[in-house]
Amino acid sequence: MDLHYTAEEEAFREEIRGFLREKLPPDLAAKVRGGKRLTKSDHERWHAILSEAGYLAVNWPTAYGGTGWSPVQRHIFDEETAAAGAPAILAFGVNMVAPVLMKFGTQAQKDYYLPRILDGSDWWCQGYSEPGAGSDLAGLKTRAERDGDHYVVNGQKTWTTLGQHANMIFCLVRTDPEAKKQEGISFLLIDMTTPGITVRPIITLDGGREVNEVFFDDVRVPVENLVGEENKGWSCAKYLLTHERTGIAGIGQAKAALQHLKTVAGSQLKDGRPLSEDPTFARRIARVEIDLMALEMTNLRVIAEAQSGGAPGAESSLLKIKGSVLRQEITDLLRRSVGPYALPFLSELMDADTNQAPVGPAEAVPLAAEYFNRRKLSIYGGSNEIQKTIVAKAILGL
Repeated sequence: MDLHYTAEEEAFREEIRGFLREKLPPDLAAKVRGGKRLTKSDHERWHAILSEAGYLAVNWPTAYGGTGWSPVQRHIFDEETAAAGAPAILAFGVNMVAPVLMKFGTQAQKDYYLPRILDGSDWWCQGYSEPGAGSDLAGLKTRAERDGDHYVVNGQKTWTTLGQHANMIFCLVRTDPEAKKQEGISFLLIDMTTPGITVRPIITLDGGREVNEVFFDDVRVPVENLVGEENKGWSCAKYLLTHERTGIAGIGQAKAALQHLKTVAGSQLKDGRPLSEDPTFARRIARVEIDLMALEMTNLRVIAEAQSGGAPGAESSLLKIKGSVLRQEITDLLRRSVGPYALPFLSELMDADTNQAPVGPAEAVPLAAEYFNRRKLSIYGGSNEIQKTIVAKAILGL
């Protein structure tokens, strides 16, 4: 069951489909659909295509080079790109640090950094989590001490996604160690080529290098790279996290994965009949689809309320909780749908240039990796347990 769209919205959908047919490279879509690892050049190629078409900054105002699309148009774009097998837009620059700059940045920061995000000159990564500060982010210990016209940064960040590709990192640092936990924190923009920065890989279960550790040893950062006021960075941090949590819901990706699940369940047999006809399995698929429809409606309401340029409120925590659980459930059902073929995992099959044939159905190749990788969804961006506390306090008043 789909939402009802106006004639204008359906025309917009056809426009996006036409763009994808013409501009989405088939080899790139094949890698995404096949669960292959994407390279830095893959991401940069798609970024450039979207930027040239004016389809990159879907949630930016037109004054900054954005699309100015309505929430429904943005929803349609997300849905259609996911269905077509397009790579997800990397959120760190376009959807995370950019909104912070628009709200808290100086005019000079906006004039310099926003165009560089659009044209791909800067690849951003996120410096939030630390070994002792994950969901309890306010417990961070990375220090930044003022020394003339620079801050001197020392400390460590972890779980830095694709940090090995980034030339810029937005970082939460403690500038007043005597202040209370949420106070005394500042938001800095740091050039990753600055002396004193070391990036070390964290190899994940699937053999990939998605995340990293980043170490700062006497790293000198110009004072003009401070966003907002010194010691007031927690406001920037919270504002950014609401955007991040809304994105983690991944409605378009979930709908594409659900459609893939239906296809796989229709082709796999149980007792001589399609698995999709098994009452227990069919009931689980139906439950996911119903919940996803409800989440889709909630997501549209949240982004519509934020259309004026503000950030989503505590409702973004609801989206994060339900969206992450649903995406985990879909990968679990996909894994179950191919049975024992989902058990073996060969990391080299995730690389695009492999000539090794998979054992069993081709769709089984990425399922083990996807299943374990999706476990992180309920942890990063603030664990679901933390999000439930936010909902209890901010929405229910408990």
